[in-house]
Amino acid sequence: MAYTSEAVINRIITDISDYIFVADMPERVDAIFLPGGSHPEQPEYAARLYQKGYTTWLVPSGGLSVKCDRWPGVSSKADRYPGNYKTDCEFFTEVLEKNGVSSEAIIGEDKSGHTRDNAFFSRQVVQKKGITIKTAMIVCKAFHARRCLMLYQMAFPHTSFRVCPVHCYDITKENWFQSELGIDRVLGELARCGNQFVGDIKTYLLHKSNG
Repeated sequence: MAYTSEAVINRIITDISDYIFVADMPERVDAIFLPGGSHPEQPEYAARLYQKGYTTWLVPSGGLSVKCDRWPGVSSKADRYPGNYKTDCEFFTEVLEKNGVSSEAIIGEDKSGHTRDNAFFSRQVVQKKGITIKTAMIVCKAFHARRCLMLYQMAFPHTSFRVCPVHCYDITKENWFQSELGIDRVLGELARCGNQFVGDIKTYLLHKSNG
């Protein structure tokens, strides 16, 4: 039986890590987008950035996951956030407000059921508000970064994005390949980046090349 050499395995890990775990330094932007989730670390970090003057608007997104018929509950710090939340957006909004964000700075989107909806439904609520967003940050789970960036870029083709992720489930760029959970999460993201929205990417690329 042939075994893959350690050098090849290390190259595979490096290539996947560099692709999936997008991370930028924060910069002053027009808005921070928050793709849905149940970890308060995302909106807590976004609130800190807001308090430091990095943004004017925050756009939390998420209704019920297409996989669930009810909101799954807070994944961490449930003692601090004990509310009976019905959507990702409702949960994120309360976390933002509890951490010093003005309600007037929050543009919520509570209908989306997956990441593609997070991006494109966020565009709808921003447009309804009459706001032009030229620069933005995405605050998401670290292993979710590449898929979020791709979809938000397609939803907001004229916006310059930076990704400022948080770590959830203790899955990082440095350790994801050391646990079954980390491997499943990261390789699941890799697969979804390749097959979940082929039509969107094809349309985006053809439009870009033709115009």
